[in-house]
Amino acid sequence: MDYDPLSSRRNFLRTTLGGTAALGLASRFGIGAAIAAPAQMGTRALGRTGHQVRLFSLGGQATLEKEGKTDEALKIIDTAIDLGVNYIDTAAAYGGGISERNIGMIMRSRRDQVYLASKTHDRSYDGSMRLLEKSLTQLQTDHLDAWQLHRISTEDDLERVFAKDGAIKALEKAREQKMVRFAGLTGHSNPFVLKTAIQRYDFDTILVALNAADRHHLSFIDNLLPTAVEKQMGIIAMKVVARGRIFHEGGLTSMEQAMRYVLTLPVSTAIVGISNLAELQEDVQIARDFLPYSAEQMQHLEELTKPYYTDATWFKDK
Repeated sequence: MDYDPLSSRRNFLRTTLGGTAALGLASRFGIGAAIAAPAQMGTRALGRTGHQVRLFSLGGQATLEKEGKTDEALKIIDTAIDLGVNYIDTAAAYGGGISERNIGMIMRSRRDQVYLASKTHDRSYDGSMRLLEKSLTQLQTDHLDAWQLHRISTEDDLERVFAKDGAIKALEKAREQKMVRFAGLTGHSNPFVLKTAIQRYDFDTILVALNAADRHHLSFIDNLLPTAVEKQMGIIAMKVVARGRIFHEGGLTSMEQAMRYVLTLPVSTAIVGISNLAELQEDVQIARDFLPYSAEQMQHLEELTKPYYTDATWFKDK
């Protein structure tokens, strides 16, 4: 997940690269520009799930997981759906359940309007099934569209989830009982661990850290995305702004740059945590206006992040 609690991303001047954006990387990876009428966001296929997801999706962190922010959280969730957002991502771990409970208050009446995803951070069958029951109760629904293994980071994580009594068995049981429609995994530490996971098991979706500094260290773009694309997975981008650290004097200075970079990649959607309604409206507008960058523009943004890439990829293994 990706959020900036101090809203530092809004303190930079909005800038735009010159020139008309071409299809560039979008065409090379086999995706269209996904441009819709100004009144709504474009959509892309969420892998093999059959869901057409909007380019911008709502993450369950930031205000949504904070104690004492219920009113603000409910306004953000409700408004996001009103603006066309049709994918909401949360996790059992976010805010100790606050995020799921806030989302659940809206799901009571709007469940059929969104693809709802949550996660288990437990690596065992029993622990994950307990978390799923709790998530369904807090989200006030009888099923999740996607249930994801949360933050798969190490070879040890893989051994534990794929064990005889591991979390993979919980995903399979939950799908069999129609408590969950699709299985996914998430991670932001090491692309090679995630690549091994999706080669080992036929996951439907992957939630992965992607931003303009990615290529400078343990690149998910180079080492994971080709395999995920080949397997026709739904690819959801997170860490788009790296909690505000993607913005830097002499580097990236606008949310438009950060989001356009990621949306030019072969992803289905990008999730961002939202602090207030102004941020939500800005991000939705960027998605509505989206045009892919050319390959040259993408390379330029990558070069801008090179002097501070360690800060903008702080979540990766060293």
